[in-house]
Amino acid sequence: MTIIDGKKLSEIIKTEVAQEVNEIKAKGSKVPHLAAVLVGDDPASQVYVRNKVRSCEDVGFKSTLIRKDANTTEAELLEVVTMLNNDTDIDGFIVQLPLPKHINEERVTLAIDPKKDVDGFHPVNFGRMALGLPSYLPATPFGIMTMLERYGVETAGKNAVVIGRSNIVGTPMAILLSRKGKVGDCTVTLVHSRTKNMPDIVRSADIIVAAIGKPEFVTADMVKDGAVVIDVGINRIDDPTHPKGSRLVGDVAYKEVAPKCSFITPVPGGVGPMTVMSLIMNTLKASRKEIYG
Repeated sequence: MTIIDGKKLSEIIKTEVAQEVNEIKAKGSKVPHLAAVLVGDDPASQVYVRNKVRSCEDVGFKSTLIRKDANTTEAELLEVVTMLNNDTDIDGFIVQLPLPKHINEERVTLAIDPKKDVDGFHPVNFGRMALGLPSYLPATPFGIMTMLERYGVETAGKNAVVIGRSNIVGTPMAILLSRKGKVGDCTVTLVHSRTKNMPDIVRSADIIVAAIGKPEFVTADMVKDGAVVIDVGINRIDDPTHPKGSRLVGDVAYKEVAPKCSFITPVPGGVGPMTVMSLIMNTLKASRKEIYG
């Protein structure tokens, strides 16, 4: 059993990106610039954005953090998006989700220039991805595909089951695994809350991507010997034995599932760090004009 160490891999990629940025600076060329917009004071969002800004600094990118309070109107946020769209120094930007309930997330996402949509959420990028055209991939699926490639996981001809159908992880993951490519060529089944006989379907999988948002949902009896298991979930559960009174677990019951696997990602330290690095890689692509010229 091999543990796919996302934290270690993200550090390797971080070093690679930093070397490229040093070369950019040595040539006197424009330094990649990522901006992030944070609305409100959601604790998890603050942590995510802080990690993204820190990663920018680590690789030598310029970074801009725009904070807005929870009472910011949708119109005011759209003005910020327009400003960032028009700022030629900023290569890419993200608007951290979730947004306060009075703001329409879809309207904000649609307002972002696809050329600067380094989160890969805009329908233009999603559509390009589905067609196999160059695009900014959603950060978590991009991170997972990078992990599979770097760890040499064989995917061609394999049965893959993706658990969860969100537009951010499950659906794009199913598309990417099914497409032709170095990592891909899988026969993919997408299961969700309405799926019947889900354990039987998951049990048939050579590759499992668990992104359903339920703590330790995937148990050992749902996993066949030798399966590859990618755990996207980050769930906090009560644990009186833990110093903080709680601990983080994934969507997979790791201790019981891991012995059956050929490859598995841990939580924490698996997919999470690679999600942040994917954002950095998308920003580098934006600065090179790699996707849209």
